[in-house]
Amino acid sequence: MKTRTPITVITGPLGSGKTTLLRYILETVPRKIAILMNEFGEIAIDSKVIEGKNIQIAELGGGCVCCSLAGEFEAAVEEILETIHPEVIVVETTGVAEPDALVFDIQETLPQVILDGVITTIDADGLVKYPNIGHTSRLQIEGADFILLNKVDLVEESQLKEIEEKLIQINSIAPIVKTERCQVDPDLLFGLNRDRIQKPPHHVHQPEFDSFSYTSDHLFHRSRFESFADNLESEVYRAKGFIRFTEGNYLFNFVAGRWELEPFESEKTELVFIGKQVQTLQSDIIQRLQSCEE
Repeated sequence: MKTRTPITVITGPLGSGKTTLLRYILETVPRKIAILMNEFGEIAIDSKVIEGKNIQIAELGGGCVCCSLAGEFEAAVEEILETIHPEVIVVETTGVAEPDALVFDIQETLPQVILDGVITTIDADGLVKYPNIGHTSRLQIEGADFILLNKVDLVEESQLKEIEEKLIQINSIAPIVKTERCQVDPDLLFGLNRDRIQKPPHHVHQPEFDSFSYTSDHLFHRSRFESFADNLESEVYRAKGFIRFTEGNYLFNFVAGRWELEPFESEKTELVFIGKQVQTLQSDIIQRLQSCEE
């Protein structure tokens, strides 16, 4: 009997650290890994961040892997198995994906693979600033076999305890490991051997967020862009992408009011903005971005 390939699903709210975790796995796990990435937004930022790490990546964009892209997901997995023959497949879902539907799809339609586990990343700082857990985030926590409570260095110990209690109320089974930048013993992430059978979900996916993208071939003035980032509207929960300054190129990450720049080579500026009804702010945000150009 042919051995089934284990598949691990990484899920979690927008900006909680999924791509950071994936980068860490690729740096620390000496196995042949194939990555299947589903991104929210027109530009595939995260897959470009992972590129160049001697890894095989397949992208699913323009929809959500848990519903509108279900058929494409199955085809992508089958192609990965036939052409790459990985030891492990890791699926990084978009932050608005509901994992129960994806897990059911894996168990019902892909007999060549076995679901190893669902890893959910949670942003401790984001939960302090936005304590109400939405429908999708709740499903991501409920469906977890393992929870990474990330960015614990950004919150107080008392706040951390409250967050842990909240998570346990939603999912009392999954172990919770506190991390900074998703630094965790990689042996904890694989071999979970999930044995729960996912019931058919009552899946009516109603994303809480929308997005828009921005690209430019211009160089940007760093201090003006930093002021722009400091003053992004509260409706913008997540922004990410590449920004080019006179002194160099950077990866830009913005989550719940916090942002950082990491040196990163890119050919042009490409940014994605995500939030509640954020498209209504698109023209204003782009106008202010353009004022940052050199």
